[in-house]
Amino acid sequence: MPANQGLDYNVDIVMCIDATGSMHAIINDVKTNALSFYRKFVEEMEAKDKSVQQLRIKVVVFRDYGCDSEPMVESKFFTLDDESTEFHDFVSRIEASGGGDGPENALEALAIAMKSDWVRTGTKRRHVIIMWTDAPALALGARASSPSYPSDMPADLAELHEWWEGQEMDSKAKRLILFAPDTDPWSDMIDWQNIFHQASQAGRGCSDTDIETCIHMLVNSI
Repeated sequence: MPANQGLDYNVDIVMCIDATGSMHAIINDVKTNALSFYRKFVEEMEAKDKSVQQLRIKVVVFRDYGCDSEPMVESKFFTLDDESTEFHDFVSRIEASGGGDGPENALEALAIAMKSDWVRTGTKRRHVIIMWTDAPALALGARASSPSYPSDMPADLAELHEWWEGQEMDSKAKRLILFAPDTDPWSDMIDWQNIFHQASQAGRGCSDTDIETCIHMLVNSI
């Protein structure tokens, strides 16, 4: 009997997607990768004799609290394959627009992802956050004066790190995949536990190789 047979693999994935104007050239690639990620993930899990009992995906679309009327849009968790149509429809509606001159509220999106209602059942669990952005991020609290800014955000990157290290996240289940530039704050996070950073460049989306590398890493860590 394979070592993994009989185990229930329950996997939650939260996708944080930068939808500001600078992403215009690559947003369709990001959406394609987001929509194909779960299928490729399940296929590789099955190739490793690891059967996914439940897979849910949530999407957090972010822009800039200081510039945009809708700076953060958070979906529910979609259970796949049962709600694959709803998931597809939500992602398909994402358009790149707005944002400020450079950094956006990506760290707030990451904090919102960490506070998700993660699955707590199953013999094996994984709580995966994927970040897609082509820009650095505003410091946490930089837009706190905005009326729409959430009141429950961490004060700074150090506190966000505390959330990641156990205040909000399951230490055994958590995984963080960053498709983000090799700049602050992303380069400051490379020592965080269970993180994979694939450096991106402005105007260039993630390649199939990038996605497959991340899926391979994720599956082998389960």
